[in-house]
Amino acid sequence: MATKYIIPAVLGSFAIAYVCDQLIADKKIFGGTTPSTVSNKEWWEETDKKFQAWPRTAGPPVVMNPISRQNFIVKAGSES
Repeated sequence: MATKYIIPAVLGSFAIAYVCDQLIADKKIFGGTTPSTVSNKEWWEETDKKFQAWPRTAGPPVVMNPISRQNFIVKAGSES
């Protein structure tokens, strides 16, 4: 019964959010410009090359979940 109100409300909120995003971010109703570092594809490529060229000075790779790498001994039955 309440879904006839909830679904249109959710869809309406998405529509309002989309319109606000278009007006503020793309149409720039509050002024401003998009920085060239965001809009320039060549800048992105050069930045990526720079990051890939940096020497790796950190230690060896770290296991993100060391618990899953441990060997657990599973005992049959309960030993209380």
